[in-house]
Amino acid sequence: MIKRRQRHTMPILNTTSTADISFMLLIFFLVTTSMDSDKGLGRQLPPMNPDKQETVQNVDRQQIIELHLMEDGRLTVNNKPAECDGTLRKQLRHLIIEKGRRHIIELQVERNAPYDSYFRLQNQIVIAYTELRNGMAMKRYGTTYAACNEEQRAAIAEAYPQRIQEISNAQKQPNATQQQ
Repeated sequence: MIKRRQRHTMPILNTTSTADISFMLLIFFLVTTSMDSDKGLGRQLPPMNPDKQETVQNVDRQQIIELHLMEDGRLTVNNKPAECDGTLRKQLRHLIIEKGRRHIIELQVERNAPYDSYFRLQNQIVIAYTELRNGMAMKRYGTTYAACNEEQRAAIAEAYPQRIQEISNAQKQPNATQQQ
């Protein structure tokens, strides 16, 4: 008698609901995952005024603090190496207080400078102005600058105007434009 070999059948997995489960897991992870938000500068630019023209003024170089951010992320302040930290903020506050409304912060950033360094530098400038404005608001009105009304904020902003000039590497001009 010849015995035939019996074929063994492989058990098959039931995969009908696998696609549904995968889809549900995908939705779950998309909903619960936090997405990285882009960094940016919290600045509101003034509306474009076609009637307003920039005026070029001769400025005494003593009124200017030069901030230069290089391609490798190094910072110089008036051609001296510096760190983008609390000491820079103190220098900026000192200049703004000493020179008053005539101060100018000249910011020169090289084209390939790291954005993170530029972002930190801008934050130090904003913090310096915020500290000065908050100090004056506390003295005059007993509250922070943000809690002041429009009239009070305008008076404080007039005492400490933001005078920042960003210049390109290609054309550094000896004259500065006034920016409020």
